[in-house]
Amino acid sequence: MRTSFLCRITRLKTTKLWWNYLLLFTVLLALTFISMFLGRYPISPEQIAEILKAKLLYSEQAVFDPVSTVFMDIRLPRIIAALLIGAALSISGAVYQGIFKNPMVSPDILGASAGAGFGAALAILFSWGMQGIHIVSFVCGLLAVFITYFISSRIKIGDSSLVLVLTGIFVGTIFSSLISLFKAVADPYNKLPAITYWLMGSLVPIKWSSIKLMILPIIISSIVLYLLRWHLNIVSFGDEEAQALGVDTGKLRIIVIFCATLLTTSAVAVSGMIGWVGLVIPHLARAFIGPDYQNLLPVSILMGGSFLLLVDTMARSLLPMEIPLGILTSLIGAPFFLYLLTRTRRGWG
Repeated sequence: MRTSFLCRITRLKTTKLWWNYLLLFTVLLALTFISMFLGRYPISPEQIAEILKAKLLYSEQAVFDPVSTVFMDIRLPRIIAALLIGAALSISGAVYQGIFKNPMVSPDILGASAGAGFGAALAILFSWGMQGIHIVSFVCGLLAVFITYFISSRIKIGDSSLVLVLTGIFVGTIFSSLISLFKAVADPYNKLPAITYWLMGSLVPIKWSSIKLMILPIIISSIVLYLLRWHLNIVSFGDEEAQALGVDTGKLRIIVIFCATLLTTSAVAVSGMIGWVGLVIPHLARAFIGPDYQNLLPVSILMGGSFLLLVDTMARSLLPMEIPLGILTSLIGAPFFLYLLTRTRRGWG
């Protein structure tokens, strides 16, 4: 009798879980569908159907049609980029909060965003083009986290996680200061506005080449982190408990930090600095589904992609001019985070 009751409870929980996934996936599809039509250049569903039909049939009309160009070369890659970047920042924030056991940790805690911003400012200053900006930003973001880990590994006092976070703040401050130095010496009529606008975050310059640059690191890192989901659950209880259960916390931390850094730098390198996504969405996902990483990571992907796609659609639709994404994510994310702090009763991990 008791076994039958437990089985019934398990089935109910599983059914509820799948209904939650279906709800989030439906919201994601709906936002994707709506975002295809909205923007400064509205496109009707009939036009999109004709464009896709012409592309599938390899019609020459689709090549020279300006509506087709707007949809295929500007809007569609931008939608895909918003989904990928939102998912990447959300996953990165979720695993960082668990590995450091700190709900206030975000993807830029180890200096990845500041390093990527430094790389982008450097590339803009020397006119290396959009592809150069993406590549140099990506490399410098990885370099910043490597410097953080290298310095922290040489400091043998206190809690290693705390030392790593404090070192990340130090490295991030150095790179942020260098960005300010670049802004001070940049041409105020050309380079300075470009650096400033990039730092505010935007998906305006996104092309198919940008998607190609970030899609592989994001997919591989996400898969690796999902495969480590049980280890992340154990580590969230503390290093001593994890080690007692046979988890090599040192090795695990290196792998998780490397994957989370790849996710963050891949996103920031093509979009600029977009704050609050990696802090707010993991908290919202925990409140919605709980702290188990088996469910937390997929839900973070769905929520992060939906959130950034919604914000980007608003950025290109609310006003005649484009609103930088970093501004909107801060205006929406900060009050919503305060609301979550006052309403959420579930734990984090």
